[in-house]
Formats: sequence, structure tokens, C-alpha cells
Amino acid sequence: MIQKIILSGCVPYNGAPTPMEGLRAVNYIYGANGVGKTTLSRLVTDASHFPQCSVTWANGHPLHPLVYNRDFVRDYFSENTKLKGIFTLGNEGVNVQSQIEAAKAQCEELTKQIHQREATLNGPQGTAGKQGEMDSLEESFREECWKLKVKHGVKLKDALRGFLESKKSFRDQLVRECGKTPSRPVLTQAVLEEKAATLYGQTPLPATEVPAFDEAAFLQWEIAPVLTRRILGKADVDIAGLILKLGNSDWVKEGVPFLNAAEGRCPFCQQTAPPTLAASLEEYFDETFLQDTSALKSTEAGYKLEGERLLQSFRQMAQTDARFLSTEKLATEVALFEARYTLNLQRIASKVKEPSQIATLEPVKEIIDAIHTLAADANSRIKAHNEMVANLQKERTQLGQDVWAFLAQVEIASAYKTYTSKKEGLQKAVDSLKGQITQAEQQRAEYEKNIRQLEKSITSIQPTVDAINTLLKGFGFRSFHLECVAGNFYRLCRHDGADAQHTLSEGERSFVTFLYFYHLLNGSMSEAGLTTDRIVVFDDPVSSLDNDVLFIVSSLIRQVIERVRKQDGRIKQVFVLTHNVYFFKEVVFDSSRDKNGKQSHETFWTIRKVNDVSSLQSHAFNPIKNSYDLLWEPLRTPNLVDQALQNNMRRILEHYFRILGGVSDEKILGQFDGEEKLICRSLLSWVNDGSHSVPDDIFHTLDESAMQKYIEVFRNIFIKMDHANHFNMMMGQPYIIVSEA
Repeated sequence: MIQKIILSGCVPYNGAPTPMEGLRAVNYIYGANGVGKTTLSRLVTDASHFPQCSVTWANGHPLHPLVYNRDFVRDYFSENTKLKGIFTLGNEGVNVQSQIEAAKAQCEELTKQIHQREATLNGPQGTAGKQGEMDSLEESFREECWKLKVKHGVKLKDALRGFLESKKSFRDQLVRECGKTPSRPVLTQAVLEEKAATLYGQTPLPATEVPAFDEAAFLQWEIAPVLTRRILGKADVDIAGLILKLGNSDWVKEGVPFLNAAEGRCPFCQQTAPPTLAASLEEYFDETFLQDTSALKSTEAGYKLEGERLLQSFRQMAQTDARFLSTEKLATEVALFEARYTLNLQRIASKVKEPSQIATLEPVKEIIDAIHTLAADANSRIKAHNEMVANLQKERTQLGQDVWAFLAQVEIASAYKTYTSKKEGLQKAVDSLKGQITQAEQQRAEYEKNIRQLEKSITSIQPTVDAINTLLKGFGFRSFHLECVAGNFYRLCRHDGADAQHTLSEGERSFVTFLYFYHLLNGSMSEAGLTTDRIVVFDDPVSSLDNDVLFIVSSLIRQVIERVRKQDGRIKQVFVLTHNVYFFKEVVFDSSRDKNGKQSHETFWTIRKVNDVSSLQSHAFNPIKNSYDLLWEPLRTPNLVDQALQNNMRRILEHYFRILGGVSDEKILGQFDGEEKLICRSLLSWVNDGSHSVPDDIFHTLDESAMQKYIEVFRNIFIKMDHANHFNMMMGQPYIIVSEA
């Protein structure tokens, strides 16, 4: 059964989407010609031709539609078309019919089971159930994954390129990565961001490695033996004992150059120097002493030279790109080296000045080793960088793999574990329900196949011919009848056997067409399918029928409606659309219905068309009383841009005052003056012109203000003619007359 219809984007429903909600087993729709009734019936026939409209079926299962409209008449009753035979079940084969009914009961039970399981799977509206839980889980995990895109979408966006535009594609890629085992250690976020900045920043250039330096010569000067040896004069010289006792060898050595200039005096004590003093001193400071002091000076010079060379190398290292070398650590180590080196130079200088002293130097090897380590680490980074530059695209590809591995194995790992655990349980439930539904559908298909085979064994087109011919005779159509012809077709013929299809009157054609459709409701145009559930649409079935036949058609449709109301048969829902007030009243007549209510199985609708746009309105009770009452309906809630209001007012005045009341135009005009008299004359001019036409010479479009004035004059006509009570009754609201002072 259809639960809801939305009309949109099709002529004449070009305005806002027009819904028909809360549809029931029987649905009555009234509308004038041209307002869109046939569009509605065509939508029910095949919704695929109306892409912006929609038809919602109960449980999502469409029923077979049978629609009587102008398309049906054209397709089945054109002059060059044979009438297809209508198969019905014969009275024989009671046992076979019992088997069919039993199989149908099994189909219905299986359908019930399918609906129950589909409700568990998808929820009552297709948005909940186990599948809804699964969809919610997927959505939640998809959002959790997307948070990583937001988090890393700036610094790592280039490595994630290709998956940043869609939440689904980003989530799918993460799921694939979560299922992999990393082929190499997962890198940290900091390392990945550093690589991304290098690979996707400015085009990277090769870097120069840190130059090597050799400290061996420097360290050799540092351990020179002369630094740790006391340099003294010859021990067997007569003055040696005194010098050694006093420990003033260095002081004496400094005074030797002054002996020759002292003119016989001792430069140390200012006494007359012994004649042998100069020779003794010269012998004391012999060749060995001179060699040692010379070696000491060489050591001082060599240590200073190699130290300066090392410092120069360290300064060159400091120019290395900070991306590769820890310049802060290098500066610390170089400062420490330079401090110890300066101190050692001072100690060596002291040794040179006083050779008899021992020079103990501060060790610098561990500092140099630390600088070597910094250089080696930098060169390792530079080598990797240069390899990356040489293989840029390969490195970018690898970075992308590393980034996804980081996101999967570090960032989303916990959420993925929770997600997969929940999904596994839901998937089992979903798969189980789908399997049960598939199994039930297969069983139902087998029963339906068996039903079709059983139907074929006892169906015939002859009973339909007999039934239609009986109705034709019973209603006075005796000049033609139906008969079966080869190939399971019918033909219309006269008593003498002549073909009657081309000579039928419009009324005869309309009646026999309806009878054909009426019998199709309980039959089929094939030997199978007679017991399928269906819905029926009657779209203006009484065109060109006189009142007697109209009553017959109304009675037959009411029989169909009664069977639907009692749920007796395969017709599950009926739509009746018409513009004929008399027919509408006949069809909807139900003595058990309250005057102002409707029964639980029915709905009432009207279609209105304003400015070439149609819309549907639901009613709590039957909105059609009679044709005169219908003329008043647009005036009760007037749309001032609806030009049809002019014609409604004209026809009301014609019917009430001229036809029923016999009131002359002059009497009515005599009640008005000024502008109101002109408007009144205009309304009465339409009346005088006739009840079914509005000539071009008096037709003009009114704006809202002018239309309001016409409505006021229309109301005042009833008031001034002492018929205000009738106006109030028809408008459905009291009218308060303000007395003129």
C-alpha cells in the first residue's frame, strides 16, 4: 500500500513540493479539469518518469498498480488495437484453488517473516536496526579518522595527498594500513614532519659534508716528553751543587747574558766575580741543556700551530646547515676545547720560561672525540639528505608510506581495535538476518512459481466475456457484445457478426472500456498473476456517460471500495479522482459516516490550481457537498491573485439571484452608488454574458487591491438584498453588520 506521495518538479506541480501523507486504503481526490489529476495517476503507474517525485510504499514493497485513465483507454481501446483477453479463475478445480489459497497463505507468512527481519535489519523506516547500528559505527569511526586529517592536514598534507577530499577515502586508506604489518620501524611525528618540510618545501639541493680534520699531530705535541722533564745544567761542574741546592737554575740562566757586561762583577751578588765563573756557568749550561730548551720551544710552537689549525677546522664546521649539525653542542665543545687549549699554551709558556719546571697539560682528546661524533652524525644526515635529493620521488613515496604507517599504528590503533571488535559482532547479526531474508525470499519465489503453474491449469478468458456481456444486456446495451477470438483476444461485434469497435458511440465506448477495466481488477492479461496484491486508481471514469450509466459505474466502484474496506480480495488500496460533483457524491456516499467526519479507512483531498501551479489539500471530512457549495470554497480562504475568483462570484450570483431568486439586475444595481455600482455592474455584466464564458472584451486581470474590492461588493450584494444570513452560512462564519449612522 502507498503511504506517501510527493509531487514536485512536474507540470502542474511546479511550486513547492506537494505531499500526500497519511494515505489509507481508500483515498478520494476532487479537482477541476486541468489541475493535475492525471499526472497523479501516471505517477502511481510508473514513478520512474517523474524523477523529482516520490512514492513511498509500506515496508518498501510496491504492489501491482492498475490505473484507469486516458492512457489506459488509449492503450487498450484505440481503433487499431485488439482487446487482450482477461484471464480469470474458473469455477472448476476446487481442489486446485484450495492449493492456490494454501500457497498464498504460505507466501503471506513468508512475506511477514521477511518484513519482520527487514525491520530488525533496517528499522521500521529503513534508518535503524542492525544495519543502522552498523552505519552509525562506520560514521563514528569515519569521523574519528577524519580528526587525524584535521590534526595533520597542515604539516603532513602533501604526504597524504589524494585522500584529503573525502572522509570515506581517508577512512578506507587508514583501514587498509591498519591491516598491514609495518615493514620497518614506525617513525615519530617530529621526524615525519621534518622530512615532509624537506621533501615538499623548496626544491632541496645537495648539502656539503662536514670537512674532516686530523688531530694526531696536535695530540703528539701534547704528550712531548720535554714537557714533563726538568731541564737542568751539567751536574759535575763546581757551581752545580750550589745551583741545585738553591734550586735557582732558571734564575741563573737568565743572569748569564749579563755576566760579560758586568765588567768583572758578579751579576747575581755584585761582588768581584771569580775568574772561573764564566767558564763554570758555560760548562753548566752545556749542549744538552741547549738542545732540551730548543726542543721545548719547538713543542710550544708546534702545539700552538696545530691548535690554531684545529680551531679553524671547528669554525668551518660551525658553518654547516643546522638541519644536519647540532651547532649548539658544537659551540659548547669548541668553547671547552679553546679554554683548555689556551690554558695549556700558558703552561707550556711557563715551562719555556722556567725549563726546570714540569708542565702538566689539561686533556682535550675527549673533547675532540665528541666533536668527531658530532661531525660523523652530521655527515650521516647529509648523506641521507643527498640520497633523498638524488631520489626525490622515491623518497616522497616512502614518506607517504611512513606517514600512513604512523597514523595506523600509533594514532588510530586503539580506536581501530574498538571499531573492529564492535563491527565483528554487528556483521554477524547483519549477515545472519540477510541470509534468513534471502532464504525466505527464495522459498516465497518457489511458492509463487507453484501458484502460477496452478493458475494456468484453471484459468480462462471466457468467464470475463460472459460477465461483461451479461452487464451490457442488463444495462440496456444490446446492439453489440464481446466474443473471444484466436490468440486469447476479444473483439466487439454486432449481432450480425460485423465489427462494432469503429461504430460505437462515445458513451458506449466509455462504458465498455470501464467494464473491461473493472473485470481486469480481478483478473490478469496472462494465465498467471491473478492472485497478486494490487492497488487501483480510477481517474475520471465517468466522462461522456449519461446519468444512468454514471450511477452504474459509481455503484461498481463502491463495490470495489467495500471489498477493500473489508480487506476481502487482492485489491489493497483505491484512489478515486474526479471533477464530477455528482459522481463524487455517489462514490463517497456512506450512511454510517458522520456528517462532518471520515472513517478510519479513508482520506479526502482537493486539488487547487493558482497561477498555473497546483497543490493538494487534505480534509478532515468530505469537502464536496454540491456544485453550488463548491463555488464558495475558494472564497472562504481567498487567494487574491487567483483570477478564477471572478468566475466563481459570477456563477454564484447567477445561480442564487437570477435562477433561484428571479431578482433583476436593476434591483441589485439600485442598491449601490459610485465606484461600488461600477464594480457591481461589472459582476452582473459577467452574469448577463452567460454562465460558461468570459469574452475577451470584458476580461481584465485584477491586482490584489482590486480583487479585494470585488469581494467586498460581492458580499455587500447579499447584505443589501437582505440575504446576509445566506452569505454567512455559505462562508461558514458570522458576518457582523455595522449600522450606518
